[in-house]
Amino acid sequence: MTAKTSRPDRKRSDRSKREPSEFAEATLSVDRVTRVVKGGRRMRFRAIVVVGNRKGKVGLGTGKASEVQAAVKKAASAARRAMIKIPIVDGTIPHQVETKFKAAKIRLLPAYEGTGIIAGGALRVILDHAGVKNVLSKRYGTRNKLVNAQTTMQALGMLRFGKESKQEQVPQVAAVEVSPGTLMPVTEMTRAEAEEKVQEARRLGMEEN
Repeated sequence: MTAKTSRPDRKRSDRSKREPSEFAEATLSVDRVTRVVKGGRRMRFRAIVVVGNRKGKVGLGTGKASEVQAAVKKAASAARRAMIKIPIVDGTIPHQVETKFKAAKIRLLPAYEGTGIIAGGALRVILDHAGVKNVLSKRYGTRNKLVNAQTTMQALGMLRFGKESKQEQVPQVAAVEVSPGTLMPVTEMTRAEAEEKVQEARRLGMEEN
């Protein structure tokens, strides 16, 4: 006699065949926090999780729950919703950035290939999950992981792509007086060539006179 709960025709889900997630998760810290209420103290756990795909997308989230696993799950879900995209040029950041948030101050600088991530704590974890391979950093102020992580995310959000190439820039037009009453337009990109043309035009004008 078989059990009532047995269903031979039911397809069992094989967790081992699930595809690996594109995003990697890292738990920065799990702290026990308390809140004073009318009946006494209510203790819960607060988790800080970093999620990133190591290709320019990273997010930070926090979650509170009465159990550690539930807090981590909430934090990971919040980090996925708050993901940002940062520019990465040749494995490093495009320019220097410095920001201050609460009691933390962080400075990030680009670095050459082979330098690695010169950072520690929450800063290193976030940069690694963002996909930055070479960077220099300096941290001032508090050692609180949550505040440093929030400051790092704010600094990464300030990154912008470099200036447009010269071909895409609109040349600035200036004018050079070739002869009395005659102006010749000169662009910033061809100033050397324009100087030669101006001298040639003046020489021809002197020959005609």
